[in-house]
Amino acid sequence: MSLVRSDRSWWCFARDCLIATCLAGLVIVGFIALADPYGLRAAPGHPPGPIVDTNQRLSYPAIARGGDFDAAVFGTSTARLLDPASLDSAFGARFANLAINAATPDEQLRLAALFLVRRPVKAVLFALDAPWCAARPAARSSHAFPDWLYEPGAPWGVLRQANLRGLTAAFNAVQVRLGRAKPRIRPDGYAVFTPPEASYDLHRARMHIASADPTMTTDSPEAPFPALDALDAVLASLPPQTETIIAFMPVHARAQGQPGTPAGDREAACKARAAKIGARHHALTVDFRMISPVTRDDSNYWDALHYRLPIAARIVAGLKDAARMGADDPQGFYRVLAR
Repeated sequence: MSLVRSDRSWWCFARDCLIATCLAGLVIVGFIALADPYGLRAAPGHPPGPIVDTNQRLSYPAIARGGDFDAAVFGTSTARLLDPASLDSAFGARFANLAINAATPDEQLRLAALFLVRRPVKAVLFALDAPWCAARPAARSSHAFPDWLYEPGAPWGVLRQANLRGLTAAFNAVQVRLGRAKPRIRPDGYAVFTPPEASYDLHRARMHIASADPTMTTDSPEAPFPALDALDAVLASLPPQTETIIAFMPVHARAQGQPGTPAGDREAACKARAAKIGARHHALTVDFRMISPVTRDDSNYWDALHYRLPIAARIVAGLKDAARMGADDPQGFYRVLAR
């Protein structure tokens, strides 16, 4: 009899543990779903909650889904310092900056597709850099990319976000709503990721610039441009009234392909291809990625790829002038490739 009672007690204990585990799991899933840290319920007119996860690949889909925006920037860290507030003033739109550090062209276009399908779009800025010119660009970077989060309906998203990171993000979102913490990123996606300007050290910057690899690619100028072809298809889908801008970002002169070299020839062919695409879709196409007084001056950069905040303001001003005048910058900062 004691053996039977022991077996029965064991099964009752196992059953109770299983029920308790399931209930705890349901509570956790429900808590995360209510907090909605990744904006699965966000939509135009229903903005996402506070941005609490510093992983842009997880955070930015929420901004793309919701928020009071009719314009956006897509790119990498070379475009992250473009302040949406300044772009709003320059172009009369409501911008979000959705540039992601080290994002591949495909990742950028996935985010753009999510943004574009959710709302009428007044303006869009694609900030291009080296990967757009590669003959075989990587589809994904070394950073984990949650493809499910970029689907319009985010299928099974409630369950997919039920993990330790999602639970932490949900807890942080509740803390922000209660006034006990601050969002990690502004609601429009903008964040200054570079060190404080007061800590700028020119000697250190020059060391970083000197270590840059100036060779962008060994691809021949005649090799295909699949990323630009994909961009061409996206631009073709935009309504004609959308103000479209393609801009090559101003990396330091040392990081650019020099004229007469394979890298320089490839860059020139890439820009010519982008200009042709821009002209076909009546897009303003601007080249800041050129040898200029700005890109030759070490003091404008933290390293060979990342300019300082005052240069970001000059880029926005340059885009505004290029859109208004349709001509190259008299000071040599940019060229208008197509209008």
